[in-house]
Amino acid sequence: MMVEMMEPTKDDVILDPSCGTAGFLVAAGEYYHENHKDWFHEKGFRTKYNNEKFVGVEFDPTMLRIGAMNLQLHGIENPVLIAKDALSEGNADLKNKVTLVLANPPFKGSLDYDGVEKSLLQTVKTKKTELLFLALMLRALKTGGRCAVIVPDGVLFGSSNAHKQIREEIIANNRLEGVISMPSGVFKPYAGVSTAILIFTKTGNGGTDKVWFYDMQADGLSLDDKRQTIEANDIPDIIKRWKNRSKETKRSKAEKSFLVSFDEIKSNNWDLSINRYIEVIHEEIIYDKPSKIIKEIEQLDNERVKVLKRLKTLID
Repeated sequence: MMVEMMEPTKDDVILDPSCGTAGFLVAAGEYYHENHKDWFHEKGFRTKYNNEKFVGVEFDPTMLRIGAMNLQLHGIENPVLIAKDALSEGNADLKNKVTLVLANPPFKGSLDYDGVEKSLLQTVKTKKTELLFLALMLRALKTGGRCAVIVPDGVLFGSSNAHKQIREEIIANNRLEGVISMPSGVFKPYAGVSTAILIFTKTGNGGTDKVWFYDMQADGLSLDDKRQTIEANDIPDIIKRWKNRSKETKRSKAEKSFLVSFDEIKSNNWDLSINRYIEVIHEEIIYDKPSKIIKEIEQLDNERVKVLKRLKTLID
C-alpha cells in the first residue's frame, strides 16, 4: 500500500534505513515491474535498478544476508546494503543522498546520547529510536525527497519536548502530507501497538498546507493473532482517496478521510492524533414515554398469560 501511494519514479533512489529482510525494497522493485515494464528496455535504467536504486541499512548481519538474498531472488542484482547501525556516528555520511524513504523502524528502543550521531540530536534531542529515525530520514533525503514511514501512535501525540520538536520539524519546516491511523492489530502476533503512517516531503522551508488524514479500520486480515483473511479492507480505498486527496476539501471530519489545515494542527500543539480532529456524530434516538412502554409490557404480559392458560387446557 505504501509503495503504491508513493509511486516510485524512474529517477528515485530508495532507502530503507532499517531494512531487515528488505521487504520494502522488494515491494518497490515489484512496483516497477508491474507498472513500468517499458523502463527496463533502457540500459541506463537497468544499470541504475541493479546497482544504485535500492539502499538498505541494517546492523544485524543475519537480517542483512537474508535481505541480500531476497533482493537478488527478485531480480535486483547488486543492491547497496550497508552493514551499520543507522543511528550511529558510522553512518553520518548518509546525508542528502536519496529521494524516497520507505521504512518501518524499530519501536520503543532507547540509546545513549554517546552512541547517536550528533546531527540527529541537533534535530531532536532524545534517546528514543522512533524519533531519531525520523531525524535520520530527514537528513538522508535530498530536498524534494519523499518519505512514508510507520510510527507508533505515541509519535503523533506524545507530550515530551522531543515529540513536539520532531513533529514541529516535519510540519513547520518541511511538508507533511498524510497521516494514516491504523488499528492496533496490524502487526500481530509480533506486536499489538497502535501505529500510523506519516507521509512527508523534505523541503527545508515549510510548505505544509492541508494534511490528509485517514482512519483505517481494516486491512483485509483479522486483527487477532491469527490474522486470517476477512472481507473488510480499507487499503484499496486508502490508495484511491490518497491519489484524489485534493478533491476532499468538502468532506466532513466525520468521514474516514478528511483534510486538516496547518493552522489547526499548529493551534493543537502539533498534535497529529486523528482523534483530535475527527468529528463524532451522535444520532439522536427518541424513545417512547415510560408510561407507554409500561402499557405495552402489560399488554404482552396479558397475552402471555392467555397463551399459558390455553397450553394448560391442551395438556389436560
